[in-house]
Amino acid sequence: MRLYTINTKNFKLDGGAMFGVVPKVIWNKLNPADENNLCSFSMRCMLIEEGNRLILLDNGIGDKQDAKFFSYYYLFGDDSLEKSLSVHGFHPDDITDVILTHLHFDHCGGSIIRKDGQLVTAFKNAVYWSNERHWLTATMPNDREKASFFKENIIPIKESGQLKMIPHDSPIFPFTDNIDLRFVYGHTEAMMLPQIRYGNNTILFVADLFPSIAHLPIPYIMSYDMFPLTTLQEKKAFLLEALEKEYILFFEHDPLIECCNLQQTERGIRHKNIFKLADI
Repeated sequence: MRLYTINTKNFKLDGGAMFGVVPKVIWNKLNPADENNLCSFSMRCMLIEEGNRLILLDNGIGDKQDAKFFSYYYLFGDDSLEKSLSVHGFHPDDITDVILTHLHFDHCGGSIIRKDGQLVTAFKNAVYWSNERHWLTATMPNDREKASFFKENIIPIKESGQLKMIPHDSPIFPFTDNIDLRFVYGHTEAMMLPQIRYGNNTILFVADLFPSIAHLPIPYIMSYDMFPLTTLQEKKAFLLEALEKEYILFFEHDPLIECCNLQQTERGIRHKNIFKLADI
């Protein structure tokens, strides 16, 4: 097994929305805002090479939306999904599986591309994995969350015939011998967190449960979360487990830090060491 960091574009989001009830005077020290109160975040994905499978975890925002849409998110940086794959010697056609932690546009927008005026899958040889509970939420969204779900990112996956569903009747689903998918319900319904056994380490791809290292403290919960008290309980449980079992956390949205492990401090569970995935 080999693991690769896949960097897509960086973007900016409102700091208040990203840190919820935490005052700006505190969170601004962790991720300083610009003059528009916007903070920089990454859209970092992971590629797993396991046997004859090449498994992509999420795929960023994509590039098919119009200029008005992208103007809201101030995309920056030279990285792209295809460029990052090519750095490691891969092409989108090589991908065998795409695990979508959830279907918010910044996690699944790269699933679908516009080609010859048609919306088609970006990974023509891959199976796309979601789950029924989350799919229903994404395709029939409530008024609060619908701004995060775009039909053009989602419906063409099903129309392609490449979509398969993960059973969600238990907290953990064994996806391969070395990858389990864990379900959480605070950020959105049935978000899937891949947990990877890699050598002597266990790596948890934390998606939007912990968007960045600054979100490790329990009260640091995004305003985007549908069920913040559920998120709070999930964060507590995951942090205790990760500390006890010495998991490594892989951050999707931290602008600078890819991975960390944990330690107990007087202020609660916090990061111990920070490092890159390639250094594990």
